[in-house]
Amino acid sequence: MDWLISLATFLVNEILSQPAYLIGLITAAGLIALRKTAGQVVGGALKATLGFLLIGAGAGLVVSSLGPLGGMIQGTTGAHGVIPTNEAIVGIAQAQFGARVAWLMILGFAVALLLARFTPLRYVFLTGHHMLFMATLLTMVLATSGRSAVSVVVVGGLLLGVLLVALPAFAHPWTKRVTGNNSIAIGHFGTAGYVLAGAAGQLVGRRSRSTEDMKLPEGLRFLRDSMVATALSMVLLYVVMSLAYLARAGRATAFKAFASDGGGSAATGLGDYVMQSVMQGLQFGIAVAVILFGVRTILGELVPAFQGIAGRLVPGAVPSLDAPIVFPYAQNAVLIGFLASFLGGLAGLALLTWVGHPAFGLALVLPGLVPHFFTGGAAGVYGNATGGRRGAVVGAFLNGVLITLLPALLIEVLGAFGKENTTFGDADFGWFGTLIGNAAKAGATGGSIAILAIGAVLLGAAILFQKRVVDTGWDPGARRDAVLPRATPAQGGTATAAGRTHPKIAPPPGAPVPPPPPEEG
Repeated sequence: MDWLISLATFLVNEILSQPAYLIGLITAAGLIALRKTAGQVVGGALKATLGFLLIGAGAGLVVSSLGPLGGMIQGTTGAHGVIPTNEAIVGIAQAQFGARVAWLMILGFAVALLLARFTPLRYVFLTGHHMLFMATLLTMVLATSGRSAVSVVVVGGLLLGVLLVALPAFAHPWTKRVTGNNSIAIGHFGTAGYVLAGAAGQLVGRRSRSTEDMKLPEGLRFLRDSMVATALSMVLLYVVMSLAYLARAGRATAFKAFASDGGGSAATGLGDYVMQSVMQGLQFGIAVAVILFGVRTILGELVPAFQGIAGRLVPGAVPSLDAPIVFPYAQNAVLIGFLASFLGGLAGLALLTWVGHPAFGLALVLPGLVPHFFTGGAAGVYGNATGGRRGAVVGAFLNGVLITLLPALLIEVLGAFGKENTTFGDADFGWFGTLIGNAAKAGATGGSIAILAIGAVLLGAAILFQKRVVDTGWDPGARRDAVLPRATPAQGGTATAAGRTHPKIAPPPGAPVPPPPPEEG
């Protein structure tokens, strides 16, 4: 029996939890199904793997560059509380629940493939690390309610399989609005925030222009380069916060801000301190550029190869990919979304401080810059797709409030793990974990029935949504298109049923394109 546990642990920790390997294997399988040569299979798989490694490298740079900034913000405001970090809470839980997490994840992925094959939900979830995160959350919530290991694996595996196909379906009308076609779906457990951002954009930004159409003075035309604009914005933010931190904490403490993680050195003077702040902002710009290049690389390899799998294992399948997959479609919206989401996090923290903690004893959840960048950036893209600039700002702001309040509720059902200084950060972990955790309190039998009923309702709702909304071609931005100014096809416009054309965000290089329309007559 030990060898089975070791095998399951190896598959989860070394392959399935590594999105780069998973994507490489999927790409290779697709190319083999397309009868490509051995060289094309190896080359395509390696390029897809390298694309995801580039995304990971960029994400690592983001984390390292935002780390000191988070410390400065906390030191300046004096706030103390929980900082949501998925990787941290998963690492803590692995020591106690590693084997159950492994089996639950494998069962969940198998259930998801069966559902994708035999239901209208043709989505294949390829974000391996988020599968691991959700498997860990489900294990923690179910195990701390007193269930046996078998019950945890079986019930949790069924729930995970449902989530992997249902959540991409709920977000798909807005995802198609972003990408312009049905080639990819979102496979990231921040779905609630993205749907909320897209819906908010529909409400507030009917006449608001796209973030990508921002008109800048001639002297500021260099800001049209998203990498330059991102780096400059972060440099300004870093310098302002570093000076505020210096005034609050004093030189002795502030000068050590960039050496706190062991990867930097303490500042030797005021000039060195300021210039280290400038360098951190520039590093953030580099990180975003690396992520975008990785996304373009993976799109160019994975989507064509996926056609081979779609035609055999899951006909009509749509790959569900990580949140940065939408970043290249509206790069200005990513930065706007990050900043607006962070402001939403501060608003959520204020709400917890004034109401949530005094009245209900909820933990104070500090804005984590990394989840606000990735989920806030994606929320900005979704909000921009349906509501332009106003949609990007309002949608990402609401996402920031959501990923601050939901973790505070989730902590209440995590048992002893609720006492840790960290928890899960993205929106779907919060609402689904809280829902399942409260249902589990109904007892072993009653709780299991309630939990499975929740999964069945979610699956049924997703199938109904797929048939009635997604498959009918509903466009959440149709009303916005009806009032946008005219634009010629040469300007990137797209024809509408009324015969007018409206501006549309151009897809990034390597992005999948829809097939040509059938010829009339």
